[in-house]
Amino acid sequence: MSSIIIDLILCGLAYVVLIYFMATMTNNAMKRKGNNDDEGDGGIDDYTPPTIDLPPGIIWPSDSPKAPKIPETLEF
Repeated sequence: MSSIIIDLILCGLAYVVLIYFMATMTNNAMKRKGNNDDEGDGGIDDYTPPTIDLPPGIIWPSDSPKAPKIPETLEF
């Protein structure tokens, strides 16, 4: 056999061994993690939306002044 064939076989064998070890290590890490939905960032969860400072004269649609309802006249 030529040296290139031996090199290819050894590289393929090393690849298979490395993939095997990576798969087993990843599998154990996934089992240990569990399902705690932590995301790993730490800190306190704050779900309040941020307040946005709008330029003068601009208001949010929800803060717009409500027009008084004019009752409809009934015709007999």
